[in-house]
Amino acid sequence: MPTPAPHTRGSRAGAVLRVTSGNFLEQFDFFLFGFYATHISRVFFPAGSEFASLMLTFAVFGAGFLMRPLGAIILGAYIDEVGRRKGLIVTLSIMASGTILIACVPGYQTIGLLAPFLVLVGRLLQGFSAGAELGGVSVYLAEMATPGRKGFYTAWQSASQQIAIVVAALMGYGLNSWLSAGEIGAWGWRIPFFAGCIIVPFIFLLRRSLQETEAFQARTRRPAAREVYRTMLEHWRSVIAGMLLVAMTTTTFYLITIYTPTFGKSVLKLSTQASLVVTLLVGLSNFFWLPVGGLVSDRIGRRPVLLAITVLAILTSYPALSWLAASPSFERMLLVLLWLSFFFGMYNGAMVAALTEIMPEKIRVAGFSLAFSLATAVFGGFTPAISTYLIELTGDKAAPGYWLTFAAVCGFLSTLVLYHGRGAWSVAGKASGPMHSSR
Repeated sequence: MPTPAPHTRGSRAGAVLRVTSGNFLEQFDFFLFGFYATHISRVFFPAGSEFASLMLTFAVFGAGFLMRPLGAIILGAYIDEVGRRKGLIVTLSIMASGTILIACVPGYQTIGLLAPFLVLVGRLLQGFSAGAELGGVSVYLAEMATPGRKGFYTAWQSASQQIAIVVAALMGYGLNSWLSAGEIGAWGWRIPFFAGCIIVPFIFLLRRSLQETEAFQARTRRPAAREVYRTMLEHWRSVIAGMLLVAMTTTTFYLITIYTPTFGKSVLKLSTQASLVVTLLVGLSNFFWLPVGGLVSDRIGRRPVLLAITVLAILTSYPALSWLAASPSFERMLLVLLWLSFFFGMYNGAMVAALTEIMPEKIRVAGFSLAFSLATAVFGGFTPAISTYLIELTGDKAAPGYWLTFAAVCGFLSTLVLYHGRGAWSVAGKASGPMHSSR
């Protein structure tokens, strides 16, 4: 990949802000859907029991992730063909449409079955867009990174999402302080969604001023979408291995952010304020550890970081959640989730850069996006629903730890496979050639 031309520190910081702004909107809305799941379930998915209603809500939440692989293939190929800037404006447009739709749909009592159907459509639009958004942003950051700093730059893709978590948690805390539970359930939960709609024009302005990466401009030949599809089929092993690599990070993220408020309120019976404060602090913790993970992987390599964190997760995830479930409290919940936040930040900081490195150049966005989207669809997106089901099935409040442990095993094994016999690849930024070239 050609080395980008020199930029000032300020211009690079501005480029990071512009390209990651869409990630902020995506995660802001996703978090709101998870946090207000109990209210959304009553408004759009009334059922015979709270469990059934909540499961329907999380199923619709997860359905959006099933659209991610399709978005990754179609929009990812489009971005690889026309460029990062144009493609990311398209993904933002689709994402904004889904966000506005969910915010404005009347409840089931007003329009009947059309209400849950429209919410589902909004989630599908968001999922379709997000399928290529993450890949497009990550590849853009990787291509603009200074030599030896790719891990640090790509970490800001996910770091921007943590700002969204913090802002959403602060808004939720404010609403719970100013409004009664009845007011929040009736209409107050929509206020943060409308706030997300209001910032859409500002994010569009940021994205429109984005410059194309020099690495993409330097290409002498740009593959058509059909060629991108064919290349992805040829390198399906890289995509599957990449999916398993992402499993650990996407499962951990949705467990400690999207599912945390519901877990704290419905399972541990802690107060709404306590769950919100924990979520806010987890977002701040993620924001700290992500660039640290990227920097460490730039210094010692991706492989050592990925292996060390997955081993820690395998050994401690379920015991930590069991300790929390044995005597639920704000302090214990905070300590456990900060521990899981450390896992997520360090692993993801190394993983995103690694994933941009294992994909062939001509399908860098599409391949990255498909691997990430498949992992999110199979593992992360359904984490709230699977966690809810496991707790109901086993009666064990720590049961989500089983799911997280399984995801960590997938991450551990995929790291061993991807880096087996690849000495050059164990030192970040010094790869002698693309890993996909060998089976």
